[in-house]
Amino acid sequence: MIQCQNGAETHEKAGVAISFDDHFINEWFALRPMFQKYNAKVTFFVTCPDSLTNDEVAKLKLLQSDGHEIGFHGTIHGKSTELIAAGPEKYKEIEITPGLSYMAKAGFKPTSYAHPGGDHNNRVDSVLLASGFKILRDVAISRRKIMGFQMYALAPRLMPWIYYSFDNEDIVDALLIDEDTGLTEPEMIEALEKAKSTNKALMLFGHEPLYSKPRNGEYGFNVPFLEKILKEADRQKLKFYTMSELPQTK
Repeated sequence: MIQCQNGAETHEKAGVAISFDDHFINEWFALRPMFQKYNAKVTFFVTCPDSLTNDEVAKLKLLQSDGHEIGFHGTIHGKSTELIAAGPEKYKEIEITPGLSYMAKAGFKPTSYAHPGGDHNNRVDSVLLASGFKILRDVAISRRKIMGFQMYALAPRLMPWIYYSFDNEDIVDALLIDEDTGLTEPEMIEALEKAKSTNKALMLFGHEPLYSKPRNGEYGFNVPFLEKILKEADRQKLKFYTMSELPQTK
């Protein structure tokens, strides 16, 4: 007797959503050949858009034409919970409206937002969602140290909140992959394997592309480490999502 298997395992949505924060336009653009090599789509969250040069705008538009997303990371990269204490309108006046105006003049209409410093609360989220953003991205860290002492360490595969379940969630967490996180290649392979096996999207983010250990106040991710992630995602045939695509995928 033949029976239909309605609960058959599927991996059709399994993927990874990678994003980058701040204002490292030239450095991000230099990664374009690597993204093309792995057919990867990512999201660039731009802050301080008032300082965008014509050259940077042209580079962002070219990246956008490649299928990448240009998101928003605030006008002044301020501490949102302090700014909104003066009221929602004041918060918008300082951190949201001016930056979106600069972005619009440059030809961009962001629909995703990354919280500066991962700082936010329910009031901040409500204002941002009411302003038309489809998804808000927070920060997740697998290891945390305070005064040199490690308070906790979690394997990324054991952090369910960094996986998108395609449930229309619009407030999410992405795992920081910068150098000081201490993440390893085996951990990332395991995390990508979990995305595959659970049919979810692993969310990751970093800042400046670095080719050596950070120095003189630099903060960012190791480029060869990122390429290993892209290569493994490609090997596992995972989809690459931009952030705004996540809540729209059924």
